[in-house]
Amino acid sequence: MTSSAAKHLAGKTVIITGASSGIGRSTAFEFARTAPSNGLKLVLTARRIDVLQQISAEIAKETDNGVKVFPAKLDVGESSAVAKFVSSLPEEFRDIHVLVNNAGLVKGVAKAPDIAEEDINTMFQTNVMGLINMTQAILPIFKSRGVDGGAGDIINVGSIAGREPYVGGSIYCATKAAVRSFTDSLRKELIATRIRVIELDPGQVETEFSLVRFNGDKSKADAVYAGCEPLTPDDIAEVVVFTASRRQNVVVADTLIFPNHQASATIMHRKM
Repeated sequence: MTSSAAKHLAGKTVIITGASSGIGRSTAFEFARTAPSNGLKLVLTARRIDVLQQISAEIAKETDNGVKVFPAKLDVGESSAVAKFVSSLPEEFRDIHVLVNNAGLVKGVAKAPDIAEEDINTMFQTNVMGLINMTQAILPIFKSRGVDGGAGDIINVGSIAGREPYVGGSIYCATKAAVRSFTDSLRKELIATRIRVIELDPGQVETEFSLVRFNGDKSKADAVYAGCEPLTPDDIAEVVVFTASRRQNVVVADTLIFPNHQASATIMHRKM
């Protein structure tokens, strides 16, 4: 028996940014496992094409080639590359129905005035401009659908940091606050259409996030999760796919997701 989620995803094309690891990787697998034989197509983007190719092969094997996957090297922080991206896709992958804006990163824990300009630019270019540029590249496809002004799903992966700033994260928090404002504005601008605008704000999730923040220092990254059980990328992926596989009139507009030990960006219980 086919689930209602699988039926709602049938024949759709989903694009996921930052799909080589963490939440993006898990989201690719969750979509494939939810609709493994309903004509689903996935476009997976990231900077590491070799990893994307491996993920694509694993999905093809797991679904017995029931899900078609196109891996594409893309740095969403490069505006010119994003602008040319859709036209560079094979024809069968261009009719996109779901955009998952997942790509994002954090650099360092410096406080003003000691924040490196390079880190500031990298975070804003990836987390904000990358997300906005991807949305602007894909939105014309959604709006071209003739039903009620267009149709499609824009799913933005934000963060609790966009709701509650914390010490040592001023720039990252600012980028995620920008994502939240952009998402809210976009939802209002598209109210007369069937385009759903969705935001998921995770709390603490164990991914490569902290490893990137501390420039590969694993001991510092591991300390972030010491004494607690953080969310996993799979936890967030399940919610992403849930929002995309609801009946068209259902918009899961705003979701905040914590592990059990967390109550806010700064309030967590750790077992010592």
